[in-house]
Order: sequence, then C-alpha cells, then structure tokens
Amino acid sequence: MDRRTVSNLLVERLYAPSNGGQGELGYPGELPYTRGIHPLMYRQRLWTMRQFAGYGTPQETNRRFRFLLEQGQTGLSVAFDLPTLMGYDSDSPAAEGEVGKCGVAISSLADMEELFDGIPLGEVTTSMTITSSAAILWAMYLVVAERQGAAWESLSGTVQNDILKEFMAQKEYIYPPRPSMRLVADSIEFATRSTPRFNPISISGYHIREAGATAVQELAYTLGAAVAYVEWTLRRGFAVDEFAPRLSFFFDSHNDFLEEIAKFRAARRIWCKIMQERFGAANPRSLKLRFHAQTAGVTLTAQQPQVNLVRTALQALAAVLGGAQSLHTNALDEAYALPTSEAALLALRTQQVIASETGVTETVDPFGGSYCVERMTDELEAGCWKELDRIDAMGGMVKAVERGHPQAEIARSSYEHQRRIESGDLRIVGVNAHKESQEEPIETLAVDEEAGRRQRARLADLRRRRDSGAVDAALAEVRRAAAGTENLMPPILAAVRAYATLGEICDALRGEFGVYSEATAI
Repeated sequence: MDRRTVSNLLVERLYAPSNGGQGELGYPGELPYTRGIHPLMYRQRLWTMRQFAGYGTPQETNRRFRFLLEQGQTGLSVAFDLPTLMGYDSDSPAAEGEVGKCGVAISSLADMEELFDGIPLGEVTTSMTITSSAAILWAMYLVVAERQGAAWESLSGTVQNDILKEFMAQKEYIYPPRPSMRLVADSIEFATRSTPRFNPISISGYHIREAGATAVQELAYTLGAAVAYVEWTLRRGFAVDEFAPRLSFFFDSHNDFLEEIAKFRAARRIWCKIMQERFGAANPRSLKLRFHAQTAGVTLTAQQPQVNLVRTALQALAAVLGGAQSLHTNALDEAYALPTSEAALLALRTQQVIASETGVTETVDPFGGSYCVERMTDELEAGCWKELDRIDAMGGMVKAVERGHPQAEIARSSYEHQRRIESGDLRIVGVNAHKESQEEPIETLAVDEEAGRRQRARLADLRRRRDSGAVDAALAEVRRAAAGTENLMPPILAAVRAYATLGEICDALRGEFGVYSEATAI
C-alpha cells in the first residue's frame, strides 16, 4: 500500500530495478555532481561545523563564540536580533522590547568590533544570517577585519543576503523588491572585485521550507531565485564564471530522511544543468552547488523537548549523507528560547559524533545507487523543473514574487501540512502521538532584560564621541549614490568607517528607495 511523506512525494511500497531511479548517477566530483562536488568528499575534508549563535549584547555573544570555538566548532555563524535584521538601531522606538532577544544587537561598527574582539577574522570563516541590511553589516565586518590587519583577500565566509526569500517566506524586508535586488547585485559585484574568497550571498531554501513549503518548492524557489541573482549580476557586465564560483546555498534538513538525502542530490544536478545550459558556465566551480544545511527548527517541539535531540541527529545525518559542505544542528531547547551553552554544546557534539563515530564519512554518497533514493532524486528533479518552467512563464522570480505566486503556493502547502497534523494523518511524537500527561520543565536561557538599556547607553556614548560632520557627509554620499546607479558598497563602507549607525544608513536608503508593504489578500 502506498503512503505519502511529509512533503507529499508519493512513496512506493518497494523499489526495485523496474521502478527505481534512472537518473544520471556518475561519480562524485564529476558532472552533473549528483553524488557530490568532490571526488573524496569527507574522506578528504569534513564539513564545516557551524553553530548559529547570537543573543543580548556583542560582549555576551563574543563569549559564546569563544566557548564554541574552544569546543571544536570550525566556523562562526552570527544570529542578529530583529531590529538589526530590519535596519533599526537599538535605541529606535521600533526596537523597544526586541533588543538582543532573538540574536545579537548590532547598531554600529563599535558593536561589530566588540562582537569579534580577540577572534582573528583572517583565520576563521564567518557566516552572517542577515539580508535586508546585509550590505551594511558586511561592510562593518570588512572594516573590523581591516583594522585587525587581515587582508580582505584572505577573508572567508558568507553573508546571507538573499532578499527574494524574504518576500517569499521570512518577511524581514525593508525596501521594495527591485531596489533590494540592486543592493544584492552591488554586493556580488563588490565581492567579485574585492573579496575573492568570501561568498556574497547564500541563496536560502531554509526559510522557504520553514514557512511550510514542500521539498519540491524549496528546490524550485531557491534555484529560481538563484537564476534571478545570476541574471541581475550579468547585467553588470561580468562573465558568469567571474562571479558564479562564489554563489552558495542554504537548505533545510527536514524530517523525511530519505527524501532529504535525495533533495540535496537533486539540487546539485539541477544547478549544474542550469549553469551549463542556461548560462554557458564553463568553470567547474560555477557548476558545483555548495551548500550549508541547518536542521529543521520548525520540527522542534516544546512537548518532550529531549526528543528534539533525536530529530536533530537524524536530520543532521541526512545532510551529511546528502553531501553538505557546512552544517548547523539545532539545540533541544530552541522551541522555548535561545539555546543554553549546555544545549548548544550537545548540538555541536551531535555533529562530532556523526563525523567521528558512525563511519558514514568513510565512503562518498553511500546511498548512491539505492533504487529508492535514485527514484526520489529523479522525481524531485522533475517536480522542480516543472515549477521552474512556471516561474519562467511569469517572467522570472522577481515578477513571480511581485505577483505573489510563491507566497501563495507556500501558504497552501503550509495549510495542508498543518491539516495533516491536526487530522492525525501526520504523527508528531509528543504532539499528537505518544503524548505524556505530565512533563518536567527544562532549564532555558534567561532573557537579558537589561541588554536594551546597555545598548542604548552605548549608542548614546558613540553619538557623543564621533565626528558628526563626518557622519553627515558620509550619509549624504549614501543618499547621492542611492539616487544614481553606482555601486553602493563604497559609500556604505565610508559611512561605517565614520561610525554612522545601521539605522542612519538604512534611513538614508529608505529615503531614496521607499519602504515595502506586502499586499494582503482577504
């Protein structure tokens, strides 16, 4: 009897040569990279172990970074608070009650200097989960590295900077789609010329999936957005192979174990074909889809939170078996709050156990050739191409977003997923299956209610000490550049060096670009 999985991919009772996958299997490190982008994969080098961290003030988060690095973490991943994500300073009325609550509060270069105090940026890779205000935070990071004596050419890491997924799923946008796309293209152009080892964008299916998308939709909307970013950058006069090697991706690793392995394999194959056939890329690095994965936050439950350890371990294993280059594992208490140091350490240890004790790193693509996984890979690819064709027929992903197509499709899928949970068709341990009548509360990270007050005091002191004339002149240059067509990164960098704040720079851009409000369907 057939059954349906979490993402509604029809799964057969049994796979055999007669109904197994017929796709291009090949070898790891060879076109079309279904089996992995490197011939030896983890036998040669493990994935980067990044634990997403950020809360309260820069000083508090700096201590967490140092703790994780001491415990064997191999890359930093910065979580910013909501005001920072939305382009507001910590002393803005709009930031009231949100400073430092879901990430670290960063309002100026001084904050960024504190965040990375004592952490040599030329020696560690850093991922920054920021999009609408990404160009400004990235500029702060570059200036901190510069003042540490690290050459920009040596810096390695990623800034998320994927604005289309904000309109589709996460909704942390500031400006309308087209000026927002300009900022992304400016960042890619600047990185291509100035930071050759730094990824100026991480095209993110993660938030799309967390909003309720299926695996097929996660693939299609992520890769459709990637096509748009390539097209906008090509208009700057670059050849595709000049910038495409620095494009990176970020996917969710969800509950459906076999489907997730197949999804990652399908993503590589599709991207290789897009880059070859649509854009004529020739550099092998342009053809290789490199991706970070994070276990699925949306699957974590407040009920029986210790069970989240099991979910995370299996999701992390799927990402490894699917060939991730970088991985974050969620902590067991994140359905309640930001993770405690103990929970974050246990999440990191989960990756280390997979790497050191399971043996899965000793062979490349161990599920390759599985009748089931190859069939799923083929079906996910076919479904993705079908949706990409629909997006092309609308005029591309920017126009599809402007007309609300992916937003509506994700909403439908999310509704269907929730309906299945509530009907009992989809069983969630602790929620609608294997429930417990009484549960002991777990210890969670205490909210620092004073973080906002301390950040406001720091900002007031900064405003007193800085050269206000230099700040005003730098902000005037940002506004002038925004009104024209030149790359915005140089004037943003100059404003950051003058200690203009995040909110001030965003306000200068708001004055030229306007603020986006999504139309609401009733």
